[in-house]
Amino acid sequence: MDNFIQQLINGLTLGSIYGLIAIGYTMVFGIIGMINFAHGDLFMLSEFIALIVLLLLTKTLGFGYLPVALFIVLIAGMSLTSVWNWTIERLAYRPLRGSFRLAPLISAIGMSTFLSNFAQVVQGPRNKPIAPMFAEHLYIKFGTHNIAIQYRQIVIVVVTVVLLGVFWWLVQRTNLGRAQRACEQDRKMAALIGVDVDRTISITFIIGAALAAVAGSMYVLQYGVVNFSDGFLPGVKAFTAAVLGGIGSLPGAVLGGLLIGLIETFWQMIPTEGVPEYKDVAAFSILAIVLIFMPSGILGRPEIEKV
Repeated sequence: MDNFIQQLINGLTLGSIYGLIAIGYTMVFGIIGMINFAHGDLFMLSEFIALIVLLLLTKTLGFGYLPVALFIVLIAGMSLTSVWNWTIERLAYRPLRGSFRLAPLISAIGMSTFLSNFAQVVQGPRNKPIAPMFAEHLYIKFGTHNIAIQYRQIVIVVVTVVLLGVFWWLVQRTNLGRAQRACEQDRKMAALIGVDVDRTISITFIIGAALAAVAGSMYVLQYGVVNFSDGFLPGVKAFTAAVLGGIGSLPGAVLGGLLIGLIETFWQMIPTEGVPEYKDVAAFSILAIVLIFMPSGILGRPEIEKV
């Protein structure tokens, strides 16, 4: 029972990170019907930004108060990653928006390759470690069971919940959110009633990048190591989470991220030799099974073709 609860906490922590990345995929797809395959590499860039800013604060400037340092890292990561994604949208995606459907997809794959190789050239191919942060444990007695929760796991879940709450309010209660929902339903009609479609799409890319930056900072906090290849597998899993939850559905993206994180962690509990190494296969197999019986995902809506 202790191991089950422990793995549940680990799965929720990992799933929170996947959920934050998945929102970026589902937002862009919901508005312009495009899969931004460079989104995972933006997550990787945000990891490097978080690492560099944190080292500058703690090692170079000698700033020792970690909560404030982490807050500065989050703000810097969100700002710089948002600028990256805004630039990518303006240069690589917007000129192709009226082209055939495969053109933006090919451009996104090319941008993903460029960002990955750029990070490899600038930072090198080796892992970049950092000293553990918030590694202390909080012990909770649950009946006859003792559960150990790392403080950084609490930080990750709390930050994720707060940001998702703010983001949900932004989408549901603000003029920007109404403009996003209008563009999602019909971009041409939204433009006719006065919505600045280009500006709305750019801001959507900025918000998605900011959430990916938070996920990158949380990933560094949790695992303490960064590599230029980090964008691929977490990016694919976050995309899988978005599809699993229902691409285009914001709650579905979070739910899918939590499910992928839980599947990974609980799969590693299987004692059979060699089985834990196939946790990625397990996650993608669950996705395939769900899509066979629920093609729109868990919370997705069936796509209705407009004529």
